[in-house]
Amino acid sequence: MAEELNTETPETPETEEQPIKQRKNGLYPGVSDELAENMKSGWADTELHGLEPIAQAAHTARRRAALSARFPGERLVVPAGRLKTRSNDTEYAFRASTEYAYLTGDQTQDGVLVLEPKGDGHEATVYLLPRSNRENGEFWLDGQGELWVGRRHSLTEAEQLLGLPAKDVRELPEQLREATGPVRDVRGHDAGIDAALTDKVTAERDEELRVFLSEARLVKDEFEIAELQKACDSTARGFEDVVRVLDKAEATSERYIEGTFFLRARVEGNDIGYGSICAAGPHATTLHWVRNDGEVRPGELLLLDAGVETTELYTADVTRTLPINGRFSEVQRKIYDAVYEAQEAGIAAVKPGAAYRDFHDAAQRVLATKLVEWGLLGDLDVEKVLELGLQRRWTLHGTGHMLGMDVHDCAAARTEAYVDAILEPGMCLTVEPGLYFQADDLTVPADYRGIGVRIEDDILVTEDGNRNLSASLPRQADEVEAWMAQLKG
Repeated sequence: MAEELNTETPETPETEEQPIKQRKNGLYPGVSDELAENMKSGWADTELHGLEPIAQAAHTARRRAALSARFPGERLVVPAGRLKTRSNDTEYAFRASTEYAYLTGDQTQDGVLVLEPKGDGHEATVYLLPRSNRENGEFWLDGQGELWVGRRHSLTEAEQLLGLPAKDVRELPEQLREATGPVRDVRGHDAGIDAALTDKVTAERDEELRVFLSEARLVKDEFEIAELQKACDSTARGFEDVVRVLDKAEATSERYIEGTFFLRARVEGNDIGYGSICAAGPHATTLHWVRNDGEVRPGELLLLDAGVETTELYTADVTRTLPINGRFSEVQRKIYDAVYEAQEAGIAAVKPGAAYRDFHDAAQRVLATKLVEWGLLGDLDVEKVLELGLQRRWTLHGTGHMLGMDVHDCAAARTEAYVDAILEPGMCLTVEPGLYFQADDLTVPADYRGIGVRIEDDILVTEDGNRNLSASLPRQADEVEAWMAQLKG
């Protein structure tokens, strides 16, 4: 990795005028006046003209209008966030805050959306870093200069793409410090913006803003539904990739599975939507097994929970539990079929007008019935088991969650708007029951121990029922075996 000098992005016009700091232990002692002058000239004009608005510009405008109507007369500040250091002078890949991307369609670091009260509504402006300065050498000396990290859009280009006025974000902190009137801020993404507003905001008011933006995403528009379908389609191809290389995973580890799926996510999307769970054997009983460093052994099960995030930041969240050698054993199939039956009941309960909790209750009832039938709960009947929640020793988690730009989308929504709400067309949620028999659980038969099964699909509520966005991946046991055999050739 090449050496740069400074890795700090200037935050204000004043810091921009200061000389670029040299990197400690760099191989060059400095920049000669002649080199500095040479680097200022001889560059072609690369300004882009006649750009068309991004695909979701009309949708983001509608979303901002709803936000404006909810908080009349108040300044609203929504930052994208900043780079986070991974080690020394290297950073994690940047992912814009969900709220910012949802309202702008932009994904660039340091961006901030500001809605200024104007008349009966607001005037929206997006504040961004402009093109790197070529006069002071920032473009080639600064760690975030364009010769180091790539060209960024000019403010004029950004205006054409986003359908919003664009201004220099380095001027924003001072403007916010001098601002008067009520302000709300989506906190936690940009420390500089938060600091500039520290004496103007309250935690309660900011939380109301965050909650509103979370609830606004409960019902997806056409653009979002198309993105979620795209994410599920790519995810299905990623699962196929994994099945084709299971022999290589057996020769290495779960990380071969992780890397295989990641390749599909990066080729067809932005990234994975969350850390892939590639849990083989007893690891499948750990709900969020993301170490992915264990053995992949024939005769055991692989629980693969993974999702592609599209370039517009919408993610799938799909789980399949697969027999590594392509065939379920008798006990594996028994447990798998129970989970499949529970998922079928859960999916059937997803429809407009139903309570959000219905799909969870339907799936849990099936699993509780199976556990009673298998003699794992003594002489208790199903109703008593459900009343006491005793099935949870082996079912562990809720049966699903909302899905969208965040894998657990709309998480800040009020309880009455989420888990106590009624389903509406356009909502998208996961249905993912599971049974997990820990390797050290002495209350179950020995041949159950170390088996974990989860089946998860992404379900869109439609006008007349639901649509399984991830239906291209088989779920029924015989179909899974046939599918694997075909892929393995």
